[in-house]
Amino acid sequence: MDKVKSVFVVCLVLGLFLGQSRAKFQDCYLTCFIPCVITPGKSLTSCAFKCLKDCLLPSSDSLMDTQYFCTLGCASSSCINLSSKDNPGEKRVAGCVDSCSERCATHA
Repeated sequence: MDKVKSVFVVCLVLGLFLGQSRAKFQDCYLTCFIPCVITPGKSLTSCAFKCLKDCLLPSSDSLMDTQYFCTLGCASSSCINLSSKDNPGEKRVAGCVDSCSERCATHA
């Protein structure tokens, strides 16, 4: 029974961590995207990519972190089109980025 409790606690903690991580990404993306997209001369695509890159929160060893680059590449090709000038779609983008992160983790 102790093993079941331990597994439950680990799952609960991971769930809370992932939820907070997603919320942080959404907040970051929203506060990055809106000012960028209203700046004259900035394109929707360049703003979405910049905010993905900035909000993925790479590790301190990001230059060597293949997971970060895999997720960024996947998100760049799959998630950018979920944002528009009228709707940043931060929740949909976060879900898409999570999906990319999971795919990259299984292929690492």
